[in-house]
Amino acid sequence: MKLLVDTSVWSLALRRKDPESLSAEERKLRGQLAQAVQNGRVSIIGPIRQELLSGIKEQAQFDKLKNHLDAFLDEPLETADFVHAARLHNGCKTHGVETGTVDILICAVAIRRNWQVLSNDKGLERCWEIAQTPQKSGETSATPGRRKATRKAGGRR
Repeated sequence: MKLLVDTSVWSLALRRKDPESLSAEERKLRGQLAQAVQNGRVSIIGPIRQELLSGIKEQAQFDKLKNHLDAFLDEPLETADFVHAARLHNGCKTHGVETGTVDILICAVAIRRNWQVLSNDKGLERCWEIAQTPQKSGETSATPGRRKATRKAGGRR
């Protein structure tokens, strides 16, 4: 099964200058990413690539990170991904959870493709939990069709 890796985990692996400063949980996430890369299971979407490359001031550092990411092709996004992300955003907002547009898109893409997500982002993880919660009768589901997606966010579940 493919693994959609969130910006937070890519950043742990590729942007942190001192790996020794990582917590045990962060080291575990880096290990899970390394294993998934080795197994050819890693996926990325353009907005994650953009987040990773944004804010890098030094050209040499930017080029090095870009070269690492060049090994991974962007998963093509479809109109249905964005529509599903909007539904998911509305469902999360109904539950009092605000998350970023890229986090919502990550959840939507993973759900629609039945992929796992690897993340260290609490907002994304909360959104994922809401997306997996069965809706009460009469409510608009954040995830129409209730496609099964296995959550690997934070290495739990």
